[in-house]
This record gives sequence, structure tokens and C-alpha cells, in this order.
Amino acid sequence: MSVTVKIHKKEDRTVIAVCDTPLLGTKIEENNLILDLTSDFYKGEEHDETTAGDLIRNADAVNLVGRTAIRLGIEEGIIEESNVKKVKGVPYAQAVIVHD
Repeated sequence: MSVTVKIHKKEDRTVIAVCDTPLLGTKIEENNLILDLTSDFYKGEEHDETTAGDLIRNADAVNLVGRTAIRLGIEEGIIEESNVKKVKGVPYAQAVIVHD
């Protein structure tokens, strides 16, 4: 499955928003939690998992939404499964990456 990746650069920092492509454009709500995937923050380019993994690994921070995006974050060692949250069954996580 492919994911949609939006790269945000500000000064020398790179934030990557990664969303499972089928979820893009949706708004998921449960109790007081909202995953708003309709905003430009997530509207990027579709990438295969290899390219997305490279982008995630080299970012300064990531926002991951969806099963594929979360799996990539775990495989790249950026997040741990214990830090994944869910809204209506859709997993999401955020991480700040410290590079040596």
C-alpha cells in the first residue's frame, strides 16, 4: 500500500506528515479526539513504502496516521507500538527525532 507524504521545511528543520492514502481527505472523530486529514498539512505526494521510510528516517519530526504509516514508523525505529494512539480504530503517532 502506498502512503501520502507531505514535507514541511522551516529553517533547518523538516517535519514529515505521513498518511495512508485511502484516509486522506477524511475527518475521524471519537469523543473529544479528531484526526482531521482534510487539511493541506497532509496533502502531499504519494510514495511507495521504501521512499516513505527514507523520508521518515531523515526527518526531524513525524506525524503518522494509518496502519501502513505506523508500521513504517515502527520499522524505521522512530516510534514504538506502545506510543501509538487510536481514534475510531485508526492508529496515529507523533515523534521528534534526535539525530546524533
